[in-house]
Amino acid sequence: MPSEDILSALGGGDRRSTGRADEVAALVADEPRLFPKLMAGLWSTDPLIRMRAADAVEKVTRTRCELLRPYKKELLGLAAEASQQEVRWHLAAMLPRLALTGCERQAAIFSLRSYLDDHSSIVKTFALQGLAELAEQEPRVQPEVVELLRQAERNGTPAMRARSRKLLKRFEQP
Repeated sequence: MPSEDILSALGGGDRRSTGRADEVAALVADEPRLFPKLMAGLWSTDPLIRMRAADAVEKVTRTRCELLRPYKKELLGLAAEASQQEVRWHLAAMLPRLALTGCERQAAIFSLRSYLDDHSSIVKTFALQGLAELAEQEPRVQPEVVELLRQAERNGTPAMRARSRKLLKRFEQP
């Protein structure tokens, strides 16, 4: 795939498919200079490109989180305003990878808490994961996040209950 075509490679098909997101993620991981072009896809007018760009960015930054550093402000803004569920759940995974100040972490936590009201169980589950990871970085918010996890363990969808049980074990370790 020519590098100029990474965003066009993410279009087409329907929302049930990740399309060529894995291929694009592999290309960008090998050629990080393409990362800015991939990041631009998060703001595409095409919802398929947005969701697949979010998927690819999330995959690349699992091992290359430093690539997110120049986009911290933009990602925090996008997290606050994104409504597309596929973008939200990938942002929930990415936000804890950012080196955040106290105020920025609070903004990320606020966004992820709002995701708990999403209609998508996947968004809610990823929001719980992101909140737990942020709480590990910020002990002051741990009691609040532990309570959210306990509520989700009692009242959430099956995925939320399972993830909450797993996450609560992290906070209950001596």
